[in-house]
Amino acid sequence: KMTLSLALVALISAFGSSFQYGYNVSVINSPAPYMQDFYNRTYLNRTGVPMDSSFQTLLWSLTVSMFPLGGLFGSLMVWPMVNNCGRKGTLLINNLFSIAAAVLMGTSELAKTFEVIIFCRVVMGIFAGLASNVVPMFLGEMSPKNLRGAVGVVPQLFITIGILAAQILGLHSILGNANGWPVLLGLTGIPSLLQLLTLPFFPESPRYLLLQKGNEEQARRALQRLRGWEDVDDEIEEMYQEDRSEKEEGQFSVLSLFTFRGLRWQLISIIVMMMGQQLSGVNGVFYYADRIFESAGVDSGSIQYVTVSIGAINVLMTLLAVFIVESLGRRLLLLVGFLLCTASCAVLTMALNLQTTISWMSYLSIACVILYIIGHAIGPSPIPSVMITEMFLQSSRPAAFMVGGSVHWLSNFTVGLVFLYMEAGLGPYSFLIFCAICLATMTYIFFIVPETKNKTFMEINRIMAKRNKVEIHESTELTDSVPLGKKDEKKVLSSSDM
Repeated sequence: KMTLSLALVALISAFGSSFQYGYNVSVINSPAPYMQDFYNRTYLNRTGVPMDSSFQTLLWSLTVSMFPLGGLFGSLMVWPMVNNCGRKGTLLINNLFSIAAAVLMGTSELAKTFEVIIFCRVVMGIFAGLASNVVPMFLGEMSPKNLRGAVGVVPQLFITIGILAAQILGLHSILGNANGWPVLLGLTGIPSLLQLLTLPFFPESPRYLLLQKGNEEQARRALQRLRGWEDVDDEIEEMYQEDRSEKEEGQFSVLSLFTFRGLRWQLISIIVMMMGQQLSGVNGVFYYADRIFESAGVDSGSIQYVTVSIGAINVLMTLLAVFIVESLGRRLLLLVGFLLCTASCAVLTMALNLQTTISWMSYLSIACVILYIIGHAIGPSPIPSVMITEMFLQSSRPAAFMVGGSVHWLSNFTVGLVFLYMEAGLGPYSFLIFCAICLATMTYIFFIVPETKNKTFMEINRIMAKRNKVEIHESTELTDSVPLGKKDEKKVLSSSDM
């Protein structure tokens, strides 16, 4: 059952970390003209000449793209930080990045410096890169197996709430105006401050305490608090079983993760899912949405409100995923989600091409955007990070999150960089590329990715062992596995590192 402790720790870590990732993704969309105006004025005051338009474009694209670049740096810090400072410790240290950046961005106009904003976008990116990997890992390790999917979707739910909050606060009538934008940028520090004050009262991940710190007493106490009952022997025993069978390998570095045969398909799967998630065009669709509504005759003053309603659909569908992921399973949600995205991109290409000749096509393109966002929100957005937690065990999980996170942010950065050129060159046909990527990812998931719902980490391992052609010999004490065809090798591979 869901206990108050588990619910609170999920809410605090998701609100303090994941929420801000979403908030910072969309916070600079609304006030962009006012911020560019500030860049111009500052430059004029300093040099006495107005800013060259190409230089302004460069500065603005840096402002936008420094965030995913920072995210990549943040992802690269995951492995060393979670192993040395713990999951909870990393989240607490991470808040300092966000609070510092919020103060600097909030005062940038007073200080008359736009360089600080660009620098802070990198810092917020580092924060988001760490948060987007550490929160799912932290919550995944704390949840019982029957709630792991639902709790694992909570960070993504808060990312969508963050996007929606930034859209609402960014309305011209609220803070998306010439006076309000520094406040809009500075608000991001508040959730971090709240997390810094409340998270220390909650336990660290029991798996980290037991398997990496070797402290059974603390792990037991943490589990008792999270589960709401005294008898946690079964879970402790399962962790020990995992630990015994992992002793052979020690901690995985990223390099050993790539060369270890017993984890081959897990690694390929998370890379495919993370690339599919970002390269499926979700940022392109959000970016295009405003223009699609404009061409459908939505009044330009109302477009902001339509964007907010799309943000609200995104939140509702992710909330739905929290409730259905345990009953329908991960695999089905991924397949259905990518199927909806594939269909939407295909129909959207047609509708955008025909909307000048057939009047009702513009409404069809609005329907496609909404359908795409529904599809992405129930599967491709929330599920991949849940799967990383589930497909890897304690010793390889931090390295796996580092790889998955890096792929996520690199793909995000690539789409941001390439989409404008794609759109200029291909117009509506750029959605056919996204369509193909969605279809390819869906096909891969259909053939390779197993269902992980309601299984222990060890059970998921055994499923993947077959796929990796690794044979598992089980005894009561130890679970060993030997690659087929390599039985002459002396090195014994542990099943739990699958």
